[in-house]
Amino acid sequence: MNTPKVYNVLFLCTGNSARSIMAEAILNAQSAGRFRGHSAGSQAVGSVNPMTIDLLQRNHYKTDSLRSKNWDEFAAPGAPVMDFVFTVCDKAAAEVCPVWPGQPISAHWGVADPAAATGTEEQRQRAFNDAFSVLSRRISLLMCLPIEKLSRLALQKEVADIGLVTATEPTIASA
Repeated sequence: MNTPKVYNVLFLCTGNSARSIMAEAILNAQSAGRFRGHSAGSQAVGSVNPMTIDLLQRNHYKTDSLRSKNWDEFAAPGAPVMDFVFTVCDKAAAEVCPVWPGQPISAHWGVADPAAATGTEEQRQRAFNDAFSVLSRRISLLMCLPIEKLSRLALQKEVADIGLVTATEPTIASA
């Protein structure tokens, strides 16, 4: 019996303290082993934002293995080969990324930075909740794709389109 392929997914951001960390945790928790999520930053701050940890724990996600790391870790020899690379912040999308072995499918899934939110504690928490909702929705759509049945070009279009989806908008199945 053939073992199903596990797809490696790298979520990139600049600081790797909030959005990309959330995406890694969501994918690993929800994919039933079909995907393996990773995250990194172009200029990793070296620690996960405490509001990110709090939000993930309140939603019953594991946080013990989450850490802020530089994307060079995933471009080094011996690193897992990525099948997908998604930028979740505009700064990382505009940066020159390392060359990823295996030519992964990539797309920009921009999400507003909750760590940059200002205002009251409630307003800042809402920014984290909003980012979490958008990422959860997009990751759910990724997990529903019939990856094995799509051509590389069709798969590229599908993942790019997912980056346009907000947390609450209805989705229309592709033809």
